[in-house]
Amino acid sequence: MSSVLDQGYPNLEYIVIDGGSTDGSVEIIRRHADRLHYWVSEKDGGQYDGLNKAFARSAGEVMGWLNSDDLLLPWTLEVVGELFLKFPEVEWVTTLFPLCVDERGCAVSCRPVEGYTRHGFLHGENLPGGRSHARGYLQQEGTFWRRSLWQRCGGALDTSLRWAGDFELWARFFASGAVPYGVPAPLGGFRYQPDQKTVHHLAEYVEEARQVLRRHGEGSFGRWDSFWLRKLVKLQSHLRKVYHRRLASQEKVRVFYRERGQWEIQTWP
Repeated sequence: MSSVLDQGYPNLEYIVIDGGSTDGSVEIIRRHADRLHYWVSEKDGGQYDGLNKAFARSAGEVMGWLNSDDLLLPWTLEVVGELFLKFPEVEWVTTLFPLCVDERGCAVSCRPVEGYTRHGFLHGENLPGGRSHARGYLQQEGTFWRRSLWQRCGGALDTSLRWAGDFELWARFFASGAVPYGVPAPLGGFRYQPDQKTVHHLAEYVEEARQVLRRHGEGSFGRWDSFWLRKLVKLQSHLRKVYHRRLASQEKVRVFYRERGQWEIQTWP
């Protein structure tokens, strides 16, 4: 909470939904209550049900969420706000430098991603925890979007999912024609915790994400993943390059860059 509130960003709607926890979280929330737009601690139908309750209470133009383990960087809200203000055509931004931190909040990894395409995502290129062809996941903590995109894509997270609700939301965004613009700086920190569900249930997350891809009719994902990338292990390096070129399908990658103190947009190829 401090990583959000201490930025002092104006017009911030910070909503906290707690699922009725008894671990001391409510006491922490109460200490910050005067700076929150809304908060509640009550039993809900799970993480995505709680998030839907929060988004239904919000009215802001730019949206995103942060899980209780994770954090924003000191510059996140200012950078995101500036980009959405300057580029009204941009509906969706995400970091190109997903950051992971440890229990103390110290950085442990930050692997760059070149960018994202619809074809690549819907064919498994950004499947978290996937095989060697997975070239970088969309970090939920470092991803933000306009309310208009959220409403166009259903205006709610899929509560039938237990693990991969963020991945399913990205799939709907891509299917609608939106493409995330990459920001060349870390925007969020995913915190590794020994007992967190992402650590112990990564296989379940990946399987749900694969189901999401199949739901969107991308059958060639399963064929390539199960045959070529399982059977031709010795050719992984070569296949990764061929696979990436195939998936890119001449789509434009969209990223921001800073020139003379001003944000600009670059596309390639």
